[in-house]
Amino acid sequence: MKIHQSVFFVPTNGKGTYEITERVQTVVSEGGVLNGLAHVFLRHTSASLVIYENADPTARRDLHSWMEKLVQEGDPILCHTLEGPDDSTSHLRAALTKTSETIPIAKGRLALGTWQGIFLFEHRRSPHRREVVVTVIGI
Repeated sequence: MKIHQSVFFVPTNGKGTYEITERVQTVVSEGGVLNGLAHVFLRHTSASLVIYENADPTARRDLHSWMEKLVQEGDPILCHTLEGPDDSTSHLRAALTKTSETIPIAKGRLALGTWQGIFLFEHRRSPHRREVVVTVIGI
């Protein structure tokens, strides 16, 4: 059994999705695991991870629009604004998605579907440097 762990950082330019599939695959390849699991964890509460369509960017635009409509900035019921007007909404959006994903590894590759990619989903308006921890376990 092998275990390999690596950390990388993703700079964001504000709200949106940032594909990290290849960076995660690099960690898998470095770990030398042929069959097992890759656990991807985002160390933040105002951004999240999603596995989503990676072929047509309009699919991600729809996701962004839907999330903006679902959790709207300026909603009078929200009171947590310590770090700005998008503070509470960014935490709520992260809670509705995930901060981790677990993906099977088969023959040394992430076993994602044809149109699936791993995305960091930034929920804050301002740029950030997000930390991603990838743990690979298998044989």
